[in-house]
Amino acid sequence: MATTQNNEDNIFKSQRIAVFADVQNMFYSARNNYADSRLDYEKLLATVLKGRQLIRSIAYLVETDDVDQSGFKYQLRNFGWEVRTKQLKVRPDGSTKGDWDMGIAIDAIAISEKADTVALVSGDGDFTALVNHLKACGVRVEIYSFERNTAAELISSATDYYPLDERILRKK
Repeated sequence: MATTQNNEDNIFKSQRIAVFADVQNMFYSARNNYADSRLDYEKLLATVLKGRQLIRSIAYLVETDDVDQSGFKYQLRNFGWEVRTKQLKVRPDGSTKGDWDMGIAIDAIAISEKADTVALVSGDGDFTALVNHLKACGVRVEIYSFERNTAAELISSATDYYPLDERILRKK
């Protein structure tokens, strides 16, 4: 039994993994579940890696002029994340648009050629088609999110689903 476990651990540790975090999705999910806490991106990356070889870890962030996120971006970089940003778009009717769905999908497909596993940190059901595409290409896809704020079809499409809870948070 111990030999089988050691072989499984060695196979797991030899995996190459790429991690993509939908910061806005996770911010609102954490706030909805745990009002006084925020996701700890250092703990998150360690939790996802599980000793595997990191290819890339990218955090996607939407910025607004009224909120200074320079400190948060600095922390993300110190924790090992690449940070991609874009400005929130305000439409002529006053509504706003600010998501990275297309950018995350393009990066995940491009980088997946160098990875055995893609970890997507989001509960957004719009990523279900991406998950199915990556799996069809032979890539394992893990989803990390707060289960209560995660689309059922995203969970069922993943190779593995890992629900997050308060252990991955830090107080504001």
